[in-house]
Amino acid sequence: MELPDSYRAACLLGPEEIEIQQLTLPRPQSGELVLRVDVATTCGTDLKAFTQGGHPRMLQVPTPFGHECAGTIAAVGDGIEDWRAGEAVVVLNSASCGRCRYCLQGRENLCRELRYLNGSFADYLPVPAQFVARSTYPIPPEMSPEHASLTEPLACVLHGIEICSLSEPSDVLVLGGGAIGQLILGVLSASGHRVVLADPLAMRREIAIQMGAASAIEPPESASPSAILESAEDSLGFNLAIDATGSVAGWELATQCVQPGGEVLFFGGCPAGTRLSLDTARIHYEEITCRGSYHHRPAAVSEALALLARRGLAVDLLLSREMPLEQIEEALRSMMRRETLKVAIRPAA
Repeated sequence: MELPDSYRAACLLGPEEIEIQQLTLPRPQSGELVLRVDVATTCGTDLKAFTQGGHPRMLQVPTPFGHECAGTIAAVGDGIEDWRAGEAVVVLNSASCGRCRYCLQGRENLCRELRYLNGSFADYLPVPAQFVARSTYPIPPEMSPEHASLTEPLACVLHGIEICSLSEPSDVLVLGGGAIGQLILGVLSASGHRVVLADPLAMRREIAIQMGAASAIEPPESASPSAILESAEDSLGFNLAIDATGSVAGWELATQCVQPGGEVLFFGGCPAGTRLSLDTARIHYEEITCRGSYHHRPAAVSEALALLARRGLAVDLLLSREMPLEQIEEALRSMMRRETLKVAIRPAA
């Protein structure tokens, strides 16, 4: 596969400012490869970075933009024995060091030297050696690139669910029906749990039912949990409440919706610097467990690929539209208007 001298890439320049630029395509050096992007999907993190003009961990502007993708290896550098041009792969958006105590404990998501890779909204993605060695995975046969591009968000979901204490079928509340909330409820319902999703948008509630939710409700306008608790099997509340809204109000509401001995998973990330108010007496006397969840680990990535390969989730429901690279800004704005959950960007379209 012959590489061109340059390629198109969507570059984030500042808040709500994207420009399609023509960049020089570097030839892969030792241990590196170049990926031809077949599909790149939008996500909530992209939307946050778009509106805020960056991300405190993942990227600083100006920079090529996008991090969920599947593609075909276009070229490999010297010293690579595991990969060949023409192979279909997923390249994850982070790579751990593999040496620190967190990596050695299997908690690579907490690696203190975690590196991030952006630039998937483009014709090609240059892949550094560390990502080739630690974050590149073969796409199973007959899996579409659209489904494969969902590996990263699904791996994040699987990691979050894994750290919860779900030893038997449970009653679970998911706050927020974006793509992540839908993936969470899909995985949990497929595992035998009863899941209730709360979201203000009728479109999202309809998708939730198709994803396997026992019910989908409109959350109350106030912060009172009483209307939500009516949907729990036990009047005392849910066994587990998961926030997928990424808002302080969602985090606080989740803590109010679990029964004594229950558990709360803070999945959606809130803006940096925000603070949470908790009923300390309830946390203490009712032994409420609160957990944070961040990112994914290699074990969760492998599990996500296997789940997608056996078509264990109705993920086509999440891919609302398909657009060419030139319409990436419109794709993000359609998410901002809450018209879409995820958009599949096809650079070659």
